[in-house]
Amino acid sequence: MNRVLVTGGSGFIGSNFLRYFLNKFKDISVINLDKLTYAGLRSNTVEHETNPRYEFVHGDICNAELVKSLMSRVDSVIHFAAETHVDRSIDSPDEFVRTNVLGTNTLLNAAKNAKLKRFIHFSTDEVYGSIKQGSFTETFPLDPSSPYSAAKAASDLLALAYHKTHGIPVIIMRCTNNYGPYHFPEKVIPLFITNLIEGKKVPLYAKGGNVRDWLYVEDTARAVSFVFEHGKIGEIYNVAGRCELSNIELTGMILKEFGKGEEMIQYVKDRLAHDFRYSLDMSKLEALGFEITSTIHDNLRKTIDWYRANEAWWRKLKADRYTLK
Repeated sequence: MNRVLVTGGSGFIGSNFLRYFLNKFKDISVINLDKLTYAGLRSNTVEHETNPRYEFVHGDICNAELVKSLMSRVDSVIHFAAETHVDRSIDSPDEFVRTNVLGTNTLLNAAKNAKLKRFIHFSTDEVYGSIKQGSFTETFPLDPSSPYSAAKAASDLLALAYHKTHGIPVIIMRCTNNYGPYHFPEKVIPLFITNLIEGKKVPLYAKGGNVRDWLYVEDTARAVSFVFEHGKIGEIYNVAGRCELSNIELTGMILKEFGKGEEMIQYVKDRLAHDFRYSLDMSKLEALGFEITSTIHDNLRKTIDWYRANEAWWRKLKADRYTLK
């Protein structure tokens, strides 16, 4: 049986991926290595702990001895673990460099002596920076704007360098903004949804003109699984949602689902170096046969329904770990 090391599998994208991946591939077992930081919760993946094909390891990707021991037991790696929140990276960049750069380097260094079939490194569209018109292809130069995206860009380059120098079977995936169940309520969509459930206003940056492309997390799980099967070693693949919306448009969609209007918007001071627009060209991945067929209208409603049905999950997080400034 093939065995995969998944890092950060108890986080938002990682836990949704594991749910999809373990169901799809019955001949694969998974080791989930997660530090369980504020946004990684063991409860997100507790459903798998009776599955003989699943093993949870509480640990840090910067722990070289632990990583080395786990790497010797697997034949593939899917690396999600990262610090991801832009505002937090501006206020406290050190942990982003430690986890995203040093952690990735620790994994890659351990992979030198492992017999891996593939090492999928999950990254972000933010490494490209902002683009006013058109879309980024995988060959665009990197131009990150925040400590978060700079740390992710550095980890991308490390992965490519280890591939060239040591032959590690690296594949990089750069993904647009995700949304869906189990999303920590500091990010815009779950924050707005949970605020509205609580009867609070939603905080919107800079009059809401910035543009983002939105991808439902289950589609991301499908994309990673597809690349796991069909991706070519040494390549980079963009994953787009084909759903570009300004922040004010997105806010309007969420408010409409709650039967609310602009009176529920509280405009707040803009983020430093706030990228205006992200947009990815996904034709390279589509040429392999992958496609996005779902729409934000259905998926946003499903996401809202999930947060309504799981108030105990997010209310505790907002009360214990996150205070809106």
